[in-house]
Amino acid sequence: MTLPLQLSVIIPHLNEPDDLRRCLVALDAQRADGIAFEIIVVDNGSREMPFGPCAGIRDVRLEREAIPGPGPARNLGASLARAELLAFIDCDCVAQPGWVRAVVGMMEKRPDIDLAGGDIGILMADPKWPSAVESYESIYSYRARAYVERYGFAATGNMAVRREVFRSVGPFGGIGTMEDTEWGQRATAKGHRIAFLPEARVLTPSCKSFAELARRWDRHVAHEFRRVAGHRIATARWLAGCAVVVVSPVAESFKILMTDRVSGVRNRLLALSCLTRIRLHRARRMFGLALYGDAHRFVETWNRDG
Repeated sequence: MTLPLQLSVIIPHLNEPDDLRRCLVALDAQRADGIAFEIIVVDNGSREMPFGPCAGIRDVRLEREAIPGPGPARNLGASLARAELLAFIDCDCVAQPGWVRAVVGMMEKRPDIDLAGGDIGILMADPKWPSAVESYESIYSYRARAYVERYGFAATGNMAVRREVFRSVGPFGGIGTMEDTEWGQRATAKGHRIAFLPEARVLTPSCKSFAELARRWDRHVAHEFRRVAGHRIATARWLAGCAVVVVSPVAESFKILMTDRVSGVRNRLLALSCLTRIRLHRARRMFGLALYGDAHRFVETWNRDG
């Protein structure tokens, strides 16, 4: 007996075949829960199409989107989806057991909810000895609950939405936008209800180095600067924000001391050291953008050299 299709899982991919394989294997294992779902992988210009990573995975469709950026890749996947419920996950994310069941179950039980964001944690190389970047990201990256409950959007590394809602809101933006933030806030501004779904959890690797973490923040800061560029009062506030960022590690040390996202003195000190470095980097970048205004050179990329 063929089960009715309940979910379309959409995965953008670019030059990460090993991560994609791990993602697909974790998803395929969830078919044991008896929920029928399809997987749509949309390659976004990899050196090689990921035929190998997709081999042997049930009900996978592999497509290609030539327009650069994860947003256009997700848009193509959504346009091809056959289920009434869409789920977006990044190719370097590992869906934890019960992820599909949690997404489908919640959206069935809560017809008043239009879109949902799941929890996102750090997949550590060695959980016993996390690096400074892993310790930092465990506390400060992927604050999925805050994204949903405070800012009105869900990270597209772990997001579900009803297909008709996605169509009514419109497509994700291109590579020059923070597409999940912009799309989610556009959806909630239209009155669509969003909820946090902690039971639908994924893990994702942290940045491999401080330099990679810094590049991620460069893009985020540059996007934020585009909102204030050319406005004298807004730029003055931006410069004041630089000073706040510089001194913020002092206030954040209490949060690091009390958090349950890392344990042990070693890991807390590592998190604090990385936090201090990245906040100083952010402040320097913010100041440089205010002086030179070259935001475009930080935002027009998406792992193009990966």
